[in-house]
Amino acid sequence: MRSCFFALLLLVGNATAYANPGQFIQPNNLYPKVKLITSYGEIIVELDRSKAPISVNNFLSYVKQKSYDNTLFHRLEPEFVLQGGGYDANYKPIAELKAIFNESGNGLKNQLGTIAMARLTEPHSATSQFFFNLADNSHLDPGRSWGYAVFGYITSGLDVIEKISAIQTDTSVELGWPNVPVEKVLLKTVIVLPEQ
Repeated sequence: MRSCFFALLLLVGNATAYANPGQFIQPNNLYPKVKLITSYGEIIVELDRSKAPISVNNFLSYVKQKSYDNTLFHRLEPEFVLQGGGYDANYKPIAELKAIFNESGNGLKNQLGTIAMARLTEPHSATSQFFFNLADNSHLDPGRSWGYAVFGYITSGLDVIEKISAIQTDTSVELGWPNVPVEKVLLKTVIVLPEQ
């Protein structure tokens, strides 16, 4: 009976590890850096595993699986947010992992140049989608209700974000909502940079 229990624990542990491979990427590095190669240039982001371990490991899981390769930044609201990580170049949803716990109470603020988890109205519904704050968006921070979890900030490439912010947007026929860049903005790939 005991051996069956341990076998079950091993299976559950392996399933968890498989579902979240991001925890094994530079596991001892609290501030891993990633390079986002877009059709408008490169953006380097320092992730904050010390304050947002769940969000960082979740993001790195999608990076590891190359889920973000050739996806779109599908929402652009200048002076607010640039959102991506949810749709491929043909506006088809990408495969999502399990939704994660909302870490918006970690002390990191939705300020210009930070990256945060996008979610639905339900606070713990974030999966693959993320956004860059294009302004100081304090109303996205937690207060009486849950906020949006910040998990890193841009260290290089803010000019790329500014170029993208200048693109015209319109209502998308494919997606059926407004604020979609008229010209496709591709996230070609995301690379984990070597530890320094």
